[in-house]
Amino acid sequence: MKGTSQAPHCDVVVVGAGPTGLLLAGDLARAGLRVTVLEKLSEPSAMPKANAVIGQAARLLQHRGIHRRLGFARMPDPSPLFQFGGLALTLSLSPYDRLHGIRVTQQQLEQALAERAAEAGVTTRRGCEVLNLIDDQQMVSVRFRDRTAEEQTVAARYVVGCDGAHSDVRRIMGIGFPGVTDDDVVSRSADAVVAAASVSAGQSLVEVPGVGSLGLYGWNRTERGAWSMMPRGDGTVLISAMEWPAGDDTTDAAPVTFAEVAQALDRVVGAHVPVQPPTLPGPHQLRRWRGRNTRIASAYRRGRVLLAGDAAHVHNAVGAPGLNVGLQDAACLAWRLAAAVQGHSDALGGYETDRRPAAERVVMHSQVQTLLLSPDSAVTSLRELLGELFEEPAVVSRLIRMLEGSEVTYPAEPADHSLVGTFVPELTKIDELLDDARPTLIDLRGGQEITPEGVTTVCMPVAEPPAALILVRSDGYVAWACDSVKPDELADLERTARRLSGARQAQLES
Repeated sequence: MKGTSQAPHCDVVVVGAGPTGLLLAGDLARAGLRVTVLEKLSEPSAMPKANAVIGQAARLLQHRGIHRRLGFARMPDPSPLFQFGGLALTLSLSPYDRLHGIRVTQQQLEQALAERAAEAGVTTRRGCEVLNLIDDQQMVSVRFRDRTAEEQTVAARYVVGCDGAHSDVRRIMGIGFPGVTDDDVVSRSADAVVAAASVSAGQSLVEVPGVGSLGLYGWNRTERGAWSMMPRGDGTVLISAMEWPAGDDTTDAAPVTFAEVAQALDRVVGAHVPVQPPTLPGPHQLRRWRGRNTRIASAYRRGRVLLAGDAAHVHNAVGAPGLNVGLQDAACLAWRLAAAVQGHSDALGGYETDRRPAAERVVMHSQVQTLLLSPDSAVTSLRELLGELFEEPAVVSRLIRMLEGSEVTYPAEPADHSLVGTFVPELTKIDELLDDARPTLIDLRGGQEITPEGVTTVCMPVAEPPAALILVRSDGYVAWACDSVKPDELADLERTARRLSGARQAQLES
């Protein structure tokens, strides 16, 4: 189709108002772009979903002050304990690495991100279903049906599909979604209330006759499957059971009931667990699903249309990686789109290069964690071996880096400083000093003031700095660093700063 001289209505249309789409929209608007969000649902979903953000995603939220919007005066202390495939992981064994986390429901997070986006000037339209996308190489026309059933069109320079695993954007653009669906496991979950008489006083334990004390956190494996009971914070717990039946006769079309989920929990535990349906108003989770989807989009970009979050990759939810990797997709894409809108189109070329390896790693370790929960004698032996390895500090450190996402580094040139392409080092208060809308230059020497245009400069002398100067992108990754301040180093700094902050400068000057 030939180009058109029609002016775009906005710079970016984000399809999907989940955490990934809202973080992206807020970041883009904070960088000076005009952003419209189109969401199919008429109202925010009240259905319980994810309940925590961990690792680098948690630090990204801290960079943006989201933790304060969620009621935290400061970031919660790193957790001393975690799980991997239902195996206990004593994080305190690691002498250096720490796993940050924010316990928050997805609904609370979406509300905080929506407020931030609105304050930055984002227009959000709900009840809008995307029908078609036409990319004429200059802009993208988005045809959608609004909540009144009227069809409308909005034009944007770029469109980003953050519309989930069943993405309309991905389907319309004809982007493949290769992967596998395993049908060998049936999962069930429901919100429930534990009988008060069965809860140990002052402890997160449930007493089950014939079994003993069951913990209220994490996954547990038995010879019949895997189960978990996770407190919601409102007096309810999310009960979940995974079974690998030889011949399950439950049809997917049959409506799921609370009794069905409770009975599955009893089967896996091997005794009756005293749970009851919630008495408080809902909605409450009540689900049954068969199989596990593991898929990654064949491309993260087609022309002026891009994908992020579950629209680009899906995987098993064990370990809760989906929300975390989606938020990091958004942060990585935001600064690149801001630069592209101002004519630096080459900035988008590195998006998939950066983020596909992260999705591949998440797919890998989520599959491993699910395998470790399956009831098989060979898996039992594997768990025994891993249990021994998990007592080694070096192994725990490696797992922490994998779970938080720091083992995935972004491409750098051979001549670059060793910090380039890595997530910003964890230094005192550094997360609170970074700018969420433009690059931040961190001066760790406390020397003469250096202030490249379009960059926030922070002076923070430390005793043993990992570098003299560090330029950090708005997604938290190091774009440039040096050990000594020389004229050629400063010239390189200026070039990198212009490439990263050009969009912000242009908007402020217009």
